[in-house]
Amino acid sequence: MRKLTIYQSTGENEMFAKKNVEQLSPVSEDKEWRTVIIDDSRTFQEIDGFGASFTDSAAYLIHQILEPEQRAVLMRKLFDPAQGIGLSVLRNPMGASDYARDFYSYDDLPNGETDLELKRFSIAHDEEDVIPLLKEAIQLNPEIKLMASPWSPPGWMKTSGSMIGGELIRQYYSVYAEYFARYIQAYAAHGLSIYAVTPQNEALYSPGHYPGMIMGPEAQSDFIRNDLKPCFVKHGIETKILCYDHNWDRPDYPRTVLEQANAEVDGVAWHWYGGNPSAQTEIVEAYPDKEVHFTEGSGGEWIPPFEPAFSNVMRTGIEILRNYSRSFVLWNMALDENNGPTVPGFGTSTCRGIVTIDQRTKEIEYTLDYYALAHFSKCIRPGALRLASSSYEDSIRSAAFRNKDDSRAAVLFNDSDEAHNVTLKLNEEDMVSFRMEAKSAVTVLLEGDR
Repeated sequence: MRKLTIYQSTGENEMFAKKNVEQLSPVSEDKEWRTVIIDDSRTFQEIDGFGASFTDSAAYLIHQILEPEQRAVLMRKLFDPAQGIGLSVLRNPMGASDYARDFYSYDDLPNGETDLELKRFSIAHDEEDVIPLLKEAIQLNPEIKLMASPWSPPGWMKTSGSMIGGELIRQYYSVYAEYFARYIQAYAAHGLSIYAVTPQNEALYSPGHYPGMIMGPEAQSDFIRNDLKPCFVKHGIETKILCYDHNWDRPDYPRTVLEQANAEVDGVAWHWYGGNPSAQTEIVEAYPDKEVHFTEGSGGEWIPPFEPAFSNVMRTGIEILRNYSRSFVLWNMALDENNGPTVPGFGTSTCRGIVTIDQRTKEIEYTLDYYALAHFSKCIRPGALRLASSSYEDSIRSAAFRNKDDSRAAVLFNDSDEAHNVTLKLNEEDMVSFRMEAKSAVTVLLEGDR
């Protein structure tokens, strides 16, 4: 057998622990067997990677609250493929989201003023914390891809006159397209390439207390087809355009956009706050040439006990990948001891970050989301191809991959309430058998020449 590296999580006291075969729990004769077979001959989507977001709040906590030595250790554990878990996708808000210390866009004006030529456009806000962290992350992992999504245009472009509520005024569509181009160009001036954008985060939800905007599917189609894509072409911008960027429960939305702006759209972005990941496959079957990306899922106090929360990330992550997604991106990279900071007026936050940074003590806690992401990101590297693998949804869920270096990675999760004996058949020659405890996760990496 070639070299096997195994990581196991069995509960709060054992999270992403490195094991060898001999250290795995031995099989038990009184437990049912499950055989997971990887079929190397059947390949699916290429993987871009796994990650989270440097929101304004997360970037502030990491860049300003932590001491330089603490930050260096944290960044290595997040992004270094060898010394850390090698996160490789970052999806950042374009301007303020709910997790920002204040409301801001890249072209804020006094009430009643407009800036049709974007003369006052500036990414100075991002240059303080976000951009330095992005540069540091890419130094640690040059394969990182950057995505960007606005929660709101500048208020003067909207019917509400504010970053809260309203819709994009039709006469400003072309100006808003230039706003995207300016953002991409400004980041490029810092050596940062934006891989993909979406026109609007959660376009069917207009929150009453933080930035947001309704953008129906017809409006999004119109904006992409007639303004955003032509603007990118005019400026020689190759950044991909992903539509929708909202929950699985409304696949009719991306269907409409792809019907009306097919040539201008590269793929669909999804969130997990409603519906089922099978919606991703539904759209793939109708539009097989379009990419699938999972761009936001947050854990939080709505699932307070450890086990259901960890199980949710593992179970859902595997199903996201089995339903053709090239990425699996959670939400805030870091939040503080109060699950913030949040924009003024937000109220109580219940979201959970990848890490928690206590603003009073500067203590760093790696949350269950960090370890769940590790099960995917550490061994499934950018450019991997998903392979067919058997999966028992009532018990052992699986996702398998072939990396560019020809190594094989498999992620298994025991979704049942009892232990199972598992045989993982990696190919015709290599297999490993072990016991999986209830609600435990195992990642197996097979390396070396046959």
